[in-house]
Amino acid sequence: MDFLNSNLLTILILIPLVGAVLTLAHQAFWKQESQLKWLTLGFTLLNFLVSLAMFSTSAKPGASGFLFEQNVPWIKAINTNYHIGVDGLSFWLLILTTFIMPIAVISTWNAVEKRPTAFYVFLLLLESAMIGVFVSLDLLVFYLFFEASLIPMFFLIGVWGGQNRIYAAVKFFIFTAIGSLLMLVAIIALFFIYADQTGLGGSFDLPSILNAMKAGNLVLAPQTGMLLFLAFALAFSIKVPVFPFHTWLPDAHTEAPTAGSVILAAVLLKMGTYGLMRFNFALFPDQARETAWIFITLAIIGIIYGALVAMVQPDVKRLVAYSSVAHMGFVILGMFSFTEAGMQGALFTMLAHGVTTGALFLLVGFIYERRHTREITQFGGISNVMPIYATVFVITTMASVGLPFLNGFVGEFLIMVGMFQSQVLSVTAAANWNYIAAMFAGTGVIFAAVYLLWMVQRVFFGKLANAKNKGLEDLSWREIGLMIPLLALMVYMGVFPRPFLARSEDAVKAIKERVMHQAGGSIEKTELKPDAAADQH
Repeated sequence: MDFLNSNLLTILILIPLVGAVLTLAHQAFWKQESQLKWLTLGFTLLNFLVSLAMFSTSAKPGASGFLFEQNVPWIKAINTNYHIGVDGLSFWLLILTTFIMPIAVISTWNAVEKRPTAFYVFLLLLESAMIGVFVSLDLLVFYLFFEASLIPMFFLIGVWGGQNRIYAAVKFFIFTAIGSLLMLVAIIALFFIYADQTGLGGSFDLPSILNAMKAGNLVLAPQTGMLLFLAFALAFSIKVPVFPFHTWLPDAHTEAPTAGSVILAAVLLKMGTYGLMRFNFALFPDQARETAWIFITLAIIGIIYGALVAMVQPDVKRLVAYSSVAHMGFVILGMFSFTEAGMQGALFTMLAHGVTTGALFLLVGFIYERRHTREITQFGGISNVMPIYATVFVITTMASVGLPFLNGFVGEFLIMVGMFQSQVLSVTAAANWNYIAAMFAGTGVIFAAVYLLWMVQRVFFGKLANAKNKGLEDLSWREIGLMIPLLALMVYMGVFPRPFLARSEDAVKAIKERVMHQAGGSIEKTELKPDAAADQH
């Protein structure tokens, strides 16, 4: 057990890598492509089962306060360590990653016809990189994993995507790479600033940098801090994506294969919001407060814009893609409220969005495999021939809308509560701007009901006018099996959110304290605790 606790995160990173190597070897020596999917599924399932060991109560925090912490020298010449660990901020995101990967593999069971070996290898490499992002505590190691996750997704879209896959893949790569390169410059600058001010040599180690800042041994000039903050924030804002850096997302989602869209929505977008909370809030708390009004404004624009554009989309998959812009706007809003309720709601919404939107992309993929079209006008009345599919789609839609007792409600409710409590806008604007921001954001919930329910009405109800839809087969047992765990999570998270909130509570409090420490106190009114707020629904 001690060995597992000490090396668990490394094992989680290595299992997909070993799977990728064996997948290549299997194809090279046996050339039995039909077994590749089973091999890939086996490794993703194994990784999920191993990740459940993180629930172990015997694990103790390491020297930096993180669970399952490892810190060993890597490149001594530049003082870089292989430093990994998890806390409440990354715990559920890591579980979500290992949970969603087997589902993504099964979703492609009958869909991958060309180059299946490369496809499954890229899926496994992507899983390894995503896990590395959520556990890295060294800035350089984090950057390498962050960039590594870009490459497999680029090929998944560019090789196995739709008609405009090359355009979507290149756009995705250019947007993400430019932001990442600016972050690398900021990481290198922080390395030399640390070396100059502490006299200890440079360091990429996040806990060491934070300890130096807290002790007063590392003080960033306001202008320097702002430039570094913006470099990090740009990289993460593109990944979220925050309006107006969102334009790559609808194209990437629309052209990506089903598995790519599921992973993109469930995990990759969360790397941006995670990065903002882990690095921007911790390293640059003053700048985070000063720019909060900008991010809140962009979040509200994203919520409303994403909803309105989704409303007029003729393609179901593109509609779901724009809904992600709106949902991630809620996450940004909750994060920059700097209240416990808002930040807890943001983390919960990350998980809920990963489950519900991932499920929606799966469902869109199911109908596309049958009809080879996603145009809303090509459907209508298909609940008559696909009643199980229609039922599952409606339940998932209700979760995405935010129906009480489903997972979409809890996070958005906490975010709205947190925004009403927050007074971060009073630093730069009138005292009641937080109410106005919350009310504008609230319109996004109404718009979400409009565009999603209108889409459901046009696709599933009315007369079965198109003759091509009369022979559609309902969900297979494989597809039902895929949806059951996702539906169960939607209900469980909506009815009993406390386990998810409890895991992240200490991490959220620490981040909030870090951001507010130099502000001379709290910027929120009497606070309604997240557990109490969630229980009231």
